[in-house]
Amino acid sequence: METESLVETLEAAGLSPYQAEAYVALLNLGTASATDVADASGVPAPRIYDVLRSLEDLDYIETYEQGSLRARAHSPSIVLDDLRRRATRLEEAAEEVEQRWEEPELEAGDASIVTRFRTVVERAESFIDEATHQILLSTTVEHLQELTPALRRATERGVSVRVSVHTEKEDLPPTRDLFEGVCLEARHRPLPAPFVALADRRRASFAHHPDSYDRYGVLVNDRTHTYVFYWYFLTCLWEPWGTVYDATGDGLPAEFLDVRHLVRALDDIAWEQSPVRIKVEGQWTDTGEECTVEGTVVDVRVPFGSEAEMGFELAGQVTVDLDVDGDFVSIGGWGALVEDIEATRLTMVESPER
Repeated sequence: METESLVETLEAAGLSPYQAEAYVALLNLGTASATDVADASGVPAPRIYDVLRSLEDLDYIETYEQGSLRARAHSPSIVLDDLRRRATRLEEAAEEVEQRWEEPELEAGDASIVTRFRTVVERAESFIDEATHQILLSTTVEHLQELTPALRRATERGVSVRVSVHTEKEDLPPTRDLFEGVCLEARHRPLPAPFVALADRRRASFAHHPDSYDRYGVLVNDRTHTYVFYWYFLTCLWEPWGTVYDATGDGLPAEFLDVRHLVRALDDIAWEQSPVRIKVEGQWTDTGEECTVEGTVVDVRVPFGSEAEMGFELAGQVTVDLDVDGDFVSIGGWGALVEDIEATRLTMVESPER
């Protein structure tokens, strides 16, 4: 590095122009009088004494009297440590600037476009850590492993977690141990897919496959937009694919992802012939207040032509009516408008007769 460039770099690291000039001159001279340093550096003679003492205060040099004020550079280890600390702070500042530019704080109702896939995964992790009800995740094995600690914490605090893992067609299906303690249920899609993380029906973190041409991500803090991502997750990333892990077991209680899944299960067990009791966690559609009710199924309203056609249908209203201590309460799924409760968690529990 040329002398001029070294001086400029030391200035950028925090030294004043005079300090940088004097220090570089002293490095070249070894030991010298204040006058010689002034002559070699171009620092005005009246200023050289103050400049040398300021460098001594920084532990860059030491001064001593020998007929006149003289100076010599300290071992460069002190200077090197200082410069490296400054370099580290600059690097951290650069990363912080990039992060703040890439990760704007999401206010309610916000949606943001980001350009780094890394940002999408990092924001998904924060969504998972803040979730209280439900997490739906579409991811690769690699990113699932990265998010596993956050998913475990969510599962431990009672959040309902479901994961769709996608792999290349030639890859083996993921093993059960990948999901133990991480989620309630997992499915495997043997095709590449976008990264999708949905938290509490309000927050969404989405990005195309990292190898795709369009490399951008979307961050959402809004129920309406997240609802669109939910249907994409349900129809393309969840419903068509086989289950590879299920922690719910075959007996009761049994938890369901959506009211449509509950209806399908009710049909399978012929609910009209044997009372079935359902616990519902959700919110009242008229006030938005959270609620928990438990009651017996008294009716199932579906948009199908006959019971024989009953299955997982995507269109139309699906409602489950409960008798809750003598009151009839209607239960709908995400986005429910005409029902009494929008369910966020549906659990089939033991009926009184069983």
